[in-house]
Order: sequence, then structure tokens, then C-alpha cells
Amino acid sequence: MTVKQLGLPELTEACVRLGVPGVGLWREPVQAYGTEAAARLVRDAGLAVTTLCRGGFLTAVDPALRAAALADNRAAVDEAAALGTDTLVLVSGGLPDGEKDLHAARERIADALAELAPYGAERGVRLAIEPLHPMFASDRCVVSTLDQALDLAERFPADQVGVAVDTYHIWWDDRAPTAVARAAERIFTFQLADWTTPLPAGVLNGRGQLGDGAVDLRGWRERVDAAGYTGPIEVELFNDDLWRGDGVALLTEVARRYVRHAL
Repeated sequence: MTVKQLGLPELTEACVRLGVPGVGLWREPVQAYGTEAAARLVRDAGLAVTTLCRGGFLTAVDPALRAAALADNRAAVDEAAALGTDTLVLVSGGLPDGEKDLHAARERIADALAELAPYGAERGVRLAIEPLHPMFASDRCVVSTLDQALDLAERFPADQVGVAVDTYHIWWDDRAPTAVARAAERIFTFQLADWTTPLPAGVLNGRGQLGDGAVDLRGWRERVDAAGYTGPIEVELFNDDLWRGDGVALLTEVARRYVRHAL
């Protein structure tokens, strides 16, 4: 999504040329290209699929909506397995219309994970709960902190349910460094983006380019390293201004800034 203006062939070609060893994919462009074709494209390019994003949205009360969400997440697990990644990122879902009980919504997530975690394990796919900044709690994700994500994940085996650590969403939380250490073997992916102000009108697509904002990116990378994480590091930028430019130039700049600000 960082360079969503690029098609999958252009993305894989640019990654190979820049020496980027893996790519985190999103379901929508993969489905449009064809899951098997996308898997073949990335595999033939010698790239790893680091994660698939996203599953989740598991807070519905209505039985039909809940059944549909579970079916969609099982499909997402199948797609992840087909792509050769062992990690499906979950954005858990916001409050359903008319609901105000955050605790009950989180418990419905746990109930869903009890069904989905074994399904993923049978297919070699882990579920990574991603906490999102509290400004998204009402409509997108009632899991707002890394501790809340771990409270859910720790109900399940460590090789089945873990967390996604995204600097954009947790940088503000003074408990998050301790939570990173707590997460240890449950960190399934680590993602980088910066926080810039003023926030744009469309907050969702306002992630800052690395080095342009308030986040100590290298400091967070060092914390994750200290927790024992050795997996891939992703850069995930949602930014309308960046998407209007040349995608290959953007990817080149992302790689340059990653080396400068995170390593």
C-alpha cells in the first residue's frame, strides 16, 4: 500500500532492482490480479511475501454479519497460505452501530480468534493483532494499545496468535516499550511509519514518510530487536500526496530513508 500506484508486476520489479527482499501484500490488489498469479509472480521474482493484510473486523453482534466476517477471515487465511506467508494481519474492527461497550467488543474478537486461530494453524498461518491509534477505536479498531492486543493474543498459543507492532499507532503510548518486551515471541511483524502534524483532513491517509515526523524510528527498531524479533521490517505508508507521485521514485526514497532513519 505504500506504493499502491504501482501494479504488482511493477512493484516486484522495483523491489528486485532496489534489493528489497520482501513485500507485504494487501488482499484487494492480490484478488484483482489473482491470488495464484500473484503468488507465482512474487515467487518467480525471488521475493518473500512478508505478511498479508488484512483480516479482522470481528466485532459484529448480528449473527449473519458475524458469520460473514468469520468466512471472510478464513478466506484471508487461505489466501495467505497460497501466497506463502505465515502471517495474516488483523484490524480487529470498531464498535457496531449503536454499541458503546468496548470490553464486549473485544470479547467478541476473542471469541472469533478461538475459531480462527486453529484454522490458521492447520494452514501454517499466524494471526497478528494490530493495535490502531485510539482515534480509530470507534469505527475501525477497538484494540488501541499493544497491551490490549497482547491481552487477547495471550489467550492462545504463541505460535498461533501474536501482534503487529506499528510505530504509527503506538509511538505515543508510554507503556508500549514495556509491552514490546512483554510481546517477545509474539511479535509477528514490525511496521514503520512516521507521525506528522498537522494531520490531514483524511486522517487515515496521513502517515508520514520516514524521518518527517515525531517518531523515534530507530529507537523502536532497537526495542523490537531487544525483544528478540528477527523477522522482516515493513514500511507501511498511507498518504494521498505520496500516492500522486511516481511509484518507483517513492519506493526508492522509502528504501533510502529506511537505511537512514531505522537502521
